[in-house]
Amino acid sequence: MWSARRLPFDPDSLPPHVRPETIGLVFAGGALGSVARWGVGIALDSGGAWPWATFTVNLVGAFVLGALLETLTVAGTDTGWRRRVRLACGTGFLGAFTTYSAFAVDSMLLIRAGSPGVALGYTVATVCCGFVATAAGIVAAGAMARGRLR
Repeated sequence: MWSARRLPFDPDSLPPHVRPETIGLVFAGGALGSVARWGVGIALDSGGAWPWATFTVNLVGAFVLGALLETLTVAGTDTGWRRRVRLACGTGFLGAFTTYSAFAVDSMLLIRAGSPGVALGYTVATVCCGFVATAAGIVAAGAMARGRLR
């Protein structure tokens, strides 16, 4: 059995982003987020001209990330359980759930399919609605936090 003195390095001396706990939290959250995104893709089969599955996961993810980060910010500093929740849920789950690479591919496929107007509309709608969804998540979480703090 290794003792703390006999380890080749002190795990606590590693930068936070490469510690085994951090990597495990992001990995676990990412695995669940990927499965959730796959489920949305199955439920919202994008057989039409608009890639609804990608659009939906990106907007839902933007809203939830805004709400999550606002909630954690109001709760206190980014340490302990708050950091673990941010890493597992924000970086891991929502990082895998949202998909800006598929957004880029969907936009290019729309252009190649002869629908540049739809591609432009999809691009603008995703970016603008994503901004609004993030702001709405922040406002909603802030309002809920203020209600609890009274």
